[in-house]
Amino acid sequence: MRLYHNPMSSNARRTLMTAIHLELPVELAEVDLMNMDDRRRLAELNPNVKVPVLADGTFLLWESCAIMQYLAGKAPGQTVYPEEAQARADVDRWMFWCSQHYAPAIGVLTWERAWKGMTGGGDADPLEVARGERELTECALVLDNHLAGRSWVCGNKVSLADFALAAPMMYSEKVALPLAQYAHLQAWFARVQQLPAWQETNPLW
Repeated sequence: MRLYHNPMSSNARRTLMTAIHLELPVELAEVDLMNMDDRRRLAELNPNVKVPVLADGTFLLWESCAIMQYLAGKAPGQTVYPEEAQARADVDRWMFWCSQHYAPAIGVLTWERAWKGMTGGGDADPLEVARGERELTECALVLDNHLAGRSWVCGNKVSLADFALAAPMMYSEKVALPLAQYAHLQAWFARVQQLPAWQETNPLW
């Protein structure tokens, strides 16, 4: 299997974390998203022109959460994506919630406070920053309350939900995500950061 990725992408990071945790042999192909030739080649793999993309033979799969679930299916005996229907639905619930609510809220702040300036988009828009902070606060409260008394998001073991939710937080310090007041969330994130899968995917700036 080959994983097309970029180390600066949180979506790509969650898929690589999954592969590492599952000890699956994955060949890495880094895509330079600022290079037009690389972007043209990426468009041939994913019509959305985004990473990650997983190639397993002739099968091409995009969307990070789908890739994570597919990788889990390739690892007999894995525990990060339960077989039991309700336990699996719980993991799905948090992965979908992350994609629909948590990651987009973080993405607003990451774009406005980091990527916008780096890509020539100008200064941060105060209205967008305020929107991002408001939406993230709403999400963070939900996650913080859920994590009270829990070590991991689903059950008593790390799961795909933890990888999915933690990856967008990789820029927490750089973009000053307003999350310091959420003690349960912070304790959980500290646990995730101790996992080999997190440490082995930490980009070198």
